[in-house]
Amino acid sequence: MTKKNASSSPTLEQNQQCRQERKNQYLISELAEEFGITARSIRYYEKQGLISPGRSNGNYRIFTRKDRTRLRLILRGKRFGYSLEQIREMIGYWNAEPEERQQIKKSLSYGDKKLSEIQTRIKELQQLENDLLSVKQKLLKRLENMENHQR
Repeated sequence: MTKKNASSSPTLEQNQQCRQERKNQYLISELAEEFGITARSIRYYEKQGLISPGRSNGNYRIFTRKDRTRLRLILRGKRFGYSLEQIREMIGYWNAEPEERQQIKKSLSYGDKKLSEIQTRIKELQQLENDLLSVKQKLLKRLENMENHQR
């Protein structure tokens, strides 16, 4: 085996063995694949102080189960339409977790506000739907009248 072959990427078996040795630790590529996001997004969340992975001897980011859970919460918050600042308040600043009761109250407060926004938007969309259906009925009736007069 040449030096080039020896330094080539690890085999699947080596990756699995390495993964087993790291049990509750994750590489950025593993989390990116699991959550369907880019490694760049994860690094951005790290830069924003939302997650704080450790480093390996080779300076690779090593994420814990806690980081993985926080990443899941960040992505859920984004899906719900929360800003990163709101997400930060709900999951806690940096590594200093707020008291759980405060965290729950903050999450409930943001949740109530978001629900209110959604309910308002639903009403607006229902009104838009009603308006469009009304216009459609008028246009269909007008078209029918025009076709009847041509006969």
